[in-house]
Amino acid sequence: MPPASGGPGRASLYCSAACRQKAYRTRRAGGETVHELITDIERQVRGLTPEAPGPFYTGVQSLASSVGRLRRIARVARDAAGTVTPEPVTESPPARGPAADEPVTDASVTESGEAAESAEAEALRTGDEWDFAALVEPYRRELQVHCYRMVGSYDDSEDLVQEVLLKAWKNRDGFAGRSSVRAWLYKIATNTVLDFLRRNERRPQQYGPSPVPATDGVEASPFLPWLQPFPDAQPEAAAESSETMELAFLAAIQHLPPRQRAVLIMRDFLGWPAADTATALDMSLASVNSALQRARPALRERLPRRRERWARGADPSEAERDLLARYMKAAVEGDTTAMAAMLRDDVRITMPPNPLWFGGREAIVGMLRQTFDPASPAYIGRWRHLPTRANGQPAVAGYVQRPGTSVYRAQVMDVLRVEDGLIAEITSFEPHLFPAFGLPLTLAP
Repeated sequence: MPPASGGPGRASLYCSAACRQKAYRTRRAGGETVHELITDIERQVRGLTPEAPGPFYTGVQSLASSVGRLRRIARVARDAAGTVTPEPVTESPPARGPAADEPVTDASVTESGEAAESAEAEALRTGDEWDFAALVEPYRRELQVHCYRMVGSYDDSEDLVQEVLLKAWKNRDGFAGRSSVRAWLYKIATNTVLDFLRRNERRPQQYGPSPVPATDGVEASPFLPWLQPFPDAQPEAAAESSETMELAFLAAIQHLPPRQRAVLIMRDFLGWPAADTATALDMSLASVNSALQRARPALRERLPRRRERWARGADPSEAERDLLARYMKAAVEGDTTAMAAMLRDDVRITMPPNPLWFGGREAIVGMLRQTFDPASPAYIGRWRHLPTRANGQPAVAGYVQRPGTSVYRAQVMDVLRVEDGLIAEITSFEPHLFPAFGLPLTLAP
């Protein structure tokens, strides 16, 4: 295969169509075939050194990443090998417009160059399950982020992205290469989510009275029992870690009708032109523009007032680490005075899917004082925490050692919204998603 000549967009020369397909497939899979990935995993296993805890941990982390990637590829190939045929899906035109301020991905939705696009189409049409899995796997995370933005549930986004890939496999013959695989997959994903929302109508609800009377002037946010956290990507791949992933944004966008929600995300966050959005959603251009004009002000009305997260001149990363350390220390020591110093006067705690909320610093500290006191009937046990991140926000994973037991068990994940260095809101989630964050379900004493 001779090297390409010329600048960007010029086609490479290949000895045959099969050679071109293989080269493109290997490039999109991150430079590895499945067999090469297996060989690399074997090499990593043999290189582990348990005698040196530091390097051993680093090696295990790298190994887990490689095994996870192989597992995802295998899952796509397995499901593609034996499924029912979904409704036919046609591709959308390429998205040629400028990138939005807050894109889902670190590149435009479309690829440039006829050679790349024709190679994608050829790989989809002629490849087997493993070829297909290796080709679409690089898009899995961003597609799941797209589904998550639409539905607000991590569990549902996992199921939806798998359904999207199965539809793509069953309808791969309909992809002609006029747009990129990414654009085609986004169209399938958006319409799959819209179908899901039609089948599963979800309306924001209202919380009842708080178990502890809220501080005057503090009101409950809307109750969204399906809301779940989403684990942050690695820093170098965190294109989606923008304010459009914050829980406040996710909660606000759930109030929009599904099609308005889809138009807003595709136009403002994916950067799709109005014409391409209209084609993807089977809407008229006028309907797309009208939906966007209605969605933007409706969303702004429900977003919290934006202020600087940290005091002027502070290093956000250092300030965040310090806040998390103080938060965990106060919980372990049952220090409600230290906890109160970190909270805004109008702080709120919500606990989806449970219909419980607490509002105001005094009310929350009074509730915590009972759960921290071993002599109180509301005492839970001793706490330990691990720091993490969810939805682009600082978070802590809480583990409880209940009285009479020795093991700390996963209890809650607190996602913190911070304003001016103080905690403005705590959203507490049940612990079943700890494994998705790479967190254990138990800790040794």
